[in-house]
Amino acid sequence: MAVCAMDRESLAWRELAHVLGAAAQVDRGVAELWREVETAAAAPGVTPAMAQLAWAVAASASRDPGTDAALTDWLRRHTPPTVGSDRRGSGGTGSGGTEPRGTESAGTESAGTEPDRTNAIGGAAVIHGPAVQARDIHGGIHVHHAAPADRPRPPAPRQFPPVRRQLVDRESDVQALDALRAQHPPHSHHLLVVSGFAGVGKTTLVSRWLRDHADSFPDGQLYADLGGHATAREPGESGDTGEAGGPVRPVRPTAVLEGFLHALGATSVPADLAQRIALWRSLTANLRLGVFLDNAYTAAQVRPLLFGSPTGLTVVTSRNHLTGLLVDGAALHRLGTLTTDSAVELLAAGGGGSRVAQDPVAAREVVTLCACLPLAVCLAAAQLAVRPNRSVSALAASLSQGQGSLDALRIDGEAVVRTALDLSYELLPHDSATLYRRMGLLPTDRYDLFMLTASTADDPTAETVEPALDALLEANLLEETGSGVYRFHDLVRPHARRLGTAEESASRHERTLRRYVDWCLATASEAEAILTPSHRMTLADDTSYTPDAPTVVPTPLTGPAEALDWLDTHRDGLMGAVRHCADAGWHTACWRLVDVMWPLFLRLRPTELWIEAHRTGLAAARASGSRAGEGRMLTSGAIGLRTAGRYAESAEWYTRALEHATYDGDVRQQAQALNGLGHLSLLTSQLDEARGYFENALRLRESIGYRRGAALSRRRLGETALAAGELSTAADHLVRAHAELDAQEEHYEAARALALLGHVLASDGDHEGGTARLREALGMFRGAGARSEHWQARSLEWLGQAAERRGDGEEAGRCYEAARELYGRQDPADAQRVDDRLRHL
Repeated sequence: MAVCAMDRESLAWRELAHVLGAAAQVDRGVAELWREVETAAAAPGVTPAMAQLAWAVAASASRDPGTDAALTDWLRRHTPPTVGSDRRGSGGTGSGGTEPRGTESAGTESAGTEPDRTNAIGGAAVIHGPAVQARDIHGGIHVHHAAPADRPRPPAPRQFPPVRRQLVDRESDVQALDALRAQHPPHSHHLLVVSGFAGVGKTTLVSRWLRDHADSFPDGQLYADLGGHATAREPGESGDTGEAGGPVRPVRPTAVLEGFLHALGATSVPADLAQRIALWRSLTANLRLGVFLDNAYTAAQVRPLLFGSPTGLTVVTSRNHLTGLLVDGAALHRLGTLTTDSAVELLAAGGGGSRVAQDPVAAREVVTLCACLPLAVCLAAAQLAVRPNRSVSALAASLSQGQGSLDALRIDGEAVVRTALDLSYELLPHDSATLYRRMGLLPTDRYDLFMLTASTADDPTAETVEPALDALLEANLLEETGSGVYRFHDLVRPHARRLGTAEESASRHERTLRRYVDWCLATASEAEAILTPSHRMTLADDTSYTPDAPTVVPTPLTGPAEALDWLDTHRDGLMGAVRHCADAGWHTACWRLVDVMWPLFLRLRPTELWIEAHRTGLAAARASGSRAGEGRMLTSGAIGLRTAGRYAESAEWYTRALEHATYDGDVRQQAQALNGLGHLSLLTSQLDEARGYFENALRLRESIGYRRGAALSRRRLGETALAAGELSTAADHLVRAHAELDAQEEHYEAARALALLGHVLASDGDHEGGTARLREALGMFRGAGARSEHWQARSLEWLGQAAERRGDGEEAGRCYEAARELYGRQDPADAQRVDDRLRHL
């Protein structure tokens, strides 16, 4: 970025000062340079500090969408039309030029520039990046038109958990982490492992430490709970099933990578773990990123989540030492319990106050009984806060009565925490104790107010849940992880579950779970109606299907973004409900819940969850005797298997769906299965077979007047003809498919047909017509109605190919570069293909 001299009193300078002042708030380097430039504001021309500032701001704009948008807006208003920007040099910030390459311009003044100021660029100058012309430019100026601007990336994620608990006596640990970070080689990614007992404060320490260093991670702060505690059992528990009847296991790396990739802006996530790892490493290669992996179980669970940026940092917490990560360059830090004095300080700060100071002997006894474990001490402090008239000596007596042997205190802190939890539970108000027990019964790890009101309250219309939640938060039994979203500590949840199982009656237990499943069904149905209304099941689809009268109030969802966010947040709880329904024999509810979760599978593509859900749903539909339910599980499940790249198994499911629909005389489902089989054949280059399937599907869909389905089959026939090199036939199919989809206002599908048509026409020599349609489709994919980064990239790649065919290498390069940037957030293989095209230009 070249900022030329201009009058410091001009409008342009004042507005630039506002933009750079805002940028300085988020980038320390910009802040320092901006102060230097302001100090030397009277100096004429371009000072060295100004030049450095320009480069710093350009770099900041490439990372921060807010800075990029503000700078772009300023450039549009204060840059004359004769100087353009080259996206290859700027990363997307700048104004587009209008003069042809090699033209000269002189005497043009930008807004706010005084006429007596002159700037000259001599020689055969080539300007890259955003450029500001204050006045005259002389010489051979090379001006490059910018490729159309891509959709701004989402804001950098800020996922580090909030810190509520006070941090005491951890100065030496903080210093140790600082030292380990400072010692790592500058050319390699940094990995820290913090291990220690359950409840020792690993998460609290790391959360606070990372937040203190948040400025080091401007490109994103990612968090994942890896669920290492899921393998631990309380004494007396047996078997190999979790709360929801499924196997107990830590979170798989594939699921974590999926969440991380979406958070960084990837709109299409590969199904294969190796591909996800490759995409993760490609996206993070040059990012200053902080990643917090909480509660890890093994080194093997962590290793796929590591990335290679030397400016990044990954911090892992675990009850285990994870020495296997030493080969990956990890630095290890073991977190111990508090000293007695520090534990007493925590007891006082958490609720003991003056009573601790008045009875220091009893206070030391309390923290000793708590094994100086921060979680246990905080629970004890909360008991003093709840009972302001209770003495510390009385608390010590209660703890000692419930205490087991000294050896039990040393087993991962669990025995002492259980004693503290028992005492905390006894002090809860009645409504809070009831809520605590019933929350323990729910097969989920995330809770919100609507869920708890629907499933745990005796009277769902009464406003009793929120005050009860507040009491659990005050007692340190519950923690808030986001706005209105809560979770139990990993040692607290089994305690709540055990109490719920022991103290709630069998009828109340069943009612709580029934209402939870009803809430899942009701809210997921609302999300389905918003996101995929054409998928909704009706009485016409299955005459035996009778929707239940609404018995719970669903969580209100105001639009597509909120609906998708709800599905994402509650995906584990929804799957827990599916598993519980299967175990309890609630077969109809089981397959119906899988069916209404369709937008979760379609939009977020959690392939493992998708396949497991549909296997479970298929068995439930058969057990319930629902033929329509069985057919829907087969076709939707086949799509999941195809998405996961398991083509042979997907074909088996589609074949079974076809046989099932043929037996039932369900023409629409027959066509759906045939179309799916055709897609598999197309993907595996069996073109004659694919054509036969699509033609049969088209015939059936036309016979029942299913216009949307017929148009989709025509589009597939166009794709098949394109793959076979039959361009004229492909164009005929795609023209008609686009017209029919456009008439039905199927914006996304119509845009796909239009892009394919443009590619076919350009490939067949109609460069002008093909390019026009591709650009039109590209605009649609950037709009709200048909937004898709994957199809933006495909359209740009095809535009590049069209430009290359007509000999315009510069235009081809710009399109390929824009496509590569988009593909880089989705699939490394696609990005590599476009890289190869660029190398051969």
